[in-house]
Amino acid sequence: MAGRKETISDKEILIILRSATDPVLTTSEVAEETGFSLNGIRKRLYSLEEKGLVNEKKAGNSPVWWITEDGIDFIDEE
Repeated sequence: MAGRKETISDKEILIILRSATDPVLTTSEVAEETGFSLNGIRKRLYSLEEKGLVNEKKAGNSPVWWITEDGIDFIDEE
């Protein structure tokens, strides 16, 4: 079956943020990298923020996201 993956792990999302050439990514950029909808990836990013694995800040009308030290540790411990 073609198309986006059914699921994506927290680790996969964090790896996208960590490997980005820019220090922050917009929700749209993360959605594009994952193949998920804006709403779907937004919910996941806010969930990761609640866990302390990413940070978010408004840049104009859009949030931008970056991985935290705890997020990097989460990737490295597995």
